[in-house]
Amino acid sequence: MNRYASDPLEPLGIVFGVLLALIGLATLVGTPWAHKSGSVLLMFGQVLGALAAVGIGAALAWVART
Repeated sequence: MNRYASDPLEPLGIVFGVLLALIGLATLVGTPWAHKSGSVLLMFGQVLGALAAVGIGAALAWVART
């Protein structure tokens, strides 16, 4: 039996998980906090949000795969 026939949304979950993780990594590489005249608290919030996006994306891809 084809394993994709049992769960047709598995590839979609993996693709969106990887996309979310790549967006989080691109945010970290792009360093958007360096171009704003905000506070240190804003910088930490943006770093935490980008890391959370990477973690959530990786978790989504892992859960969709298993």
